[in-house]
Amino acid sequence: MTGKIAFQGELGAYGHQACADTRPDHDPLPCATFHDTMEAVRSGAADLAMVAVENSIYGRVADVHSLLPESGLHIVAEAFVRVHVNLLGLPGSTLEQVKEAHGHPVILPQCSTFLRNHGIHGVASSDNARAAREIAERGDPTHAALASEMAAQIYGLQVLAPQIEDRPDNTTRFLIMAAKPDLTRRGDHGMMTSFLFRVRNIPAALYKAMGGFATNGVNMVKLESYMVNGSFTATQFFAEIEGHPDDGNVKLALDELGYFTDYLNILGTYPADPARR
Repeated sequence: MTGKIAFQGELGAYGHQACADTRPDHDPLPCATFHDTMEAVRSGAADLAMVAVENSIYGRVADVHSLLPESGLHIVAEAFVRVHVNLLGLPGSTLEQVKEAHGHPVILPQCSTFLRNHGIHGVASSDNARAAREIAERGDPTHAALASEMAAQIYGLQVLAPQIEDRPDNTTRFLIMAAKPDLTRRGDHGMMTSFLFRVRNIPAALYKAMGGFATNGVNMVKLESYMVNGSFTATQFFAEIEGHPDDGNVKLALDELGYFTDYLNILGTYPADPARR
């Protein structure tokens, strides 16, 4: 039986593209917010959630990282999706007619050079696919949308300028989340493990906590800090490492981490996406 995969945005969003590329056997379920996307899995309305966490140009998606610790969900896969930004307009319109381009605040900086060179003013929208739908409904050739080719097909728009992103390596990383963890070893490119931890309030706690990964040869690819409940002294960290918790060296590193932390939560163990290499 086909399951459902939730994503933030409307049909045609880049999250929808990620779902189609990586989970074509699941029906897409559009959600208004990232919170709604995760709630769809918690409530059973969807089996999986496709959640954007960072872009190679824009950086991390801040509101998502604030939701991860409290989501109650588990990371079961990651997906690197090449983001092609296209300028979409009404059928029969031309690039020269466009005065305003509507897109999500994350996508506007990704094609700022093109917009500037063509004298087009960027206008923030809550979602790229929504921008495409509204452009189709507006019927004004001076307004265009910044979105995917999928959105153009869904809403009957014309690609006025394809692949206008500033950099050819523009990529968004998504996490696929589920209600239950999957600790099996899978994939052909190694395993990744994501976790949260909070260091004890002792001198050099973070330095000592990280030492176990270095001495045991575990590659840490991400380490980010967060304030806890608005406190400037209690800091929580989000980390990602290469390897599986059952690997000998990873187990030793996590055991050592435990000596210097008062909170440790493994968010998921999942196969590394081939694009990571």
